[in-house]
Amino acid sequence: MANNKSAIKRIRQVEKRHLRNRQVLGAMRTALKKARQALDAGESNASNLVTAAVSSVDKAVGKGVLKRNTGSRLISRLARRA
Repeated sequence: MANNKSAIKRIRQVEKRHLRNRQVLGAMRTALKKARQALDAGESNASNLVTAAVSSVDKAVGKGVLKRNTGSRLISRLARRA
């Protein structure tokens, strides 16, 4: 357990960031999954879902949840499927 004020504060901050990062990551994974399924099924709204997925990956990279190369790789693989 934390012994001083700064350590207690750091625990609070880390917990907040952890929850925020999980939200961003979960939304990104959902968007990617929907886009992949739409592409595989050949749905008409697949291009919109791909755009939304790329946007969510970019947001995750911008917020520091994903590394830049990981985001680029995910976007590239999605674009290859399209």
